[in-house]
Amino acid sequence: MSASQYISKSMFLMGLQCAKLIWFRYNAKNQIPATDEAAQAIFDQGTEVGELARQLFPGGTMVAPGIFALDQVIAQTQQAIRERRPLYEAAFAFNGGYARTDILVPVSGDAWDLVEVKSTTSLKEEVHLPDIAFQAFVLSGAGIKLRKCFLAHINNGFVRHGAIDPQKFFTLEDVTRPVSVLSRGVEEQLGAMQRVIGAKAQPEIQIGPHCDNPYTCPMHDHCWAFLPEASVFTLYRGGKKSFKLLKQGVQHLENIPVDFPLTDNQAIQRAALLAGKPHIDRPALAAFLGQIEYPASFLDFETIGTAIPLFDYTSPFQQIPFQFSLHILRAADGEIEHCSFLADGTADPRPEFMRQLRDMLPATGSVVAYNASFEIGRLNECCELLPEFKPWLKKVTPRIVDLLLPFRGFRYYHPQQHGSASMKAVLPAMTGQGYEDLAIQEGGAASREFLRVTFGKVDDKERLCVRQHLNEYCGLDTMGMVQIIRELAKL
Repeated sequence: MSASQYISKSMFLMGLQCAKLIWFRYNAKNQIPATDEAAQAIFDQGTEVGELARQLFPGGTMVAPGIFALDQVIAQTQQAIRERRPLYEAAFAFNGGYARTDILVPVSGDAWDLVEVKSTTSLKEEVHLPDIAFQAFVLSGAGIKLRKCFLAHINNGFVRHGAIDPQKFFTLEDVTRPVSVLSRGVEEQLGAMQRVIGAKAQPEIQIGPHCDNPYTCPMHDHCWAFLPEASVFTLYRGGKKSFKLLKQGVQHLENIPVDFPLTDNQAIQRAALLAGKPHIDRPALAAFLGQIEYPASFLDFETIGTAIPLFDYTSPFQQIPFQFSLHILRAADGEIEHCSFLADGTADPRPEFMRQLRDMLPATGSVVAYNASFEIGRLNECCELLPEFKPWLKKVTPRIVDLLLPFRGFRYYHPQQHGSASMKAVLPAMTGQGYEDLAIQEGGAASREFLRVTFGKVDDKERLCVRQHLNEYCGLDTMGMVQIIRELAKL
């Protein structure tokens, strides 16, 4: 059997999620979109965590580094097994399945322990157990005597103090029993997948919740392309309702039957689409605007959150603010002032971030943020590290106004929001201005680019260029809030 005919563990998990996906993977691979930057960043982070996990079992052998030919990797694995040392990336094939294991640890009685490493903070049974069960099936079939199976995941209680201690960073969870049960069904599942792969035509699989569970499928846009722009899947918090409507033959929001049960917000969404104009609750908007006191400060943060903490006194995936934008309106019709902060260098950005924000933020007036709970959470976390800012934050917190609230409550709803209350949907719907002309268009990209040019190897010209893009992006978030407030005031 050639390497291209084997089903690897990643392909096996694809097949469990959707038969159509695995058919495309083997028969029309060129039609599957390339991995995007966000997904690639997750993979890269997983690689870093995997390399750190090897320190749990030091003195081991990396099997066939830089070699991708299946027969060569398997041959080198068989040679390395005889040394009875921990093995990293050992490879095995059996019954059409192919697996490269993260870590294999020799134990007594010529047996081995299988350790799968994941960059998550807990066991996710629906994903991790089938993954490990597939590996256990292949290894056992290839003649490896397995004693136990473990998942090595990140300890969610870990806090960095100096160099990372792998023993404290990881939690080893024994999953031998559930893996043993699941591995019994792998042979049948592999057979079914091989039949799908060998079929001349793609299987007819209807879209469903499986398209986003456990992960959003790379073929999602391809399979969902038949839906209209204002489809039932843009229904605000539609969930199962959207699939129920589709099953009834309803694709477009405007075709939802009058007697179909909708929440108040969903009914507003449908009515606004049918009317072709925004829904406006003027008294509620007036009350919201009435609570804003001037000078009004419009504030937005950008953060990074890596699996392996970069700084002392941080935890895995903790969101560390590295940038803020602040637009200030001294009066409702006054001039707009702008100031900002963007961390420079590789030191912990939080002390300077807090000092700059305290100095730039006016001592009175409202502080307006979009989804303000995020900013409040980050400020509270910073104060745990830097308690000298607690008295200042205690005065700021009561002044915070959440601009998300009138949109989440559908006090204003524009059909072009397509069921979303996010800033990225509201701003262009209300003002016609969006993010499409910016080099950086969303927060995830901002985080990735900051990490790349701050901790990666880039020249000064590129670093300065990206930093300018970061300032433009974060600045539009706060300027956009000013524009939204002014549009609401006109209403």
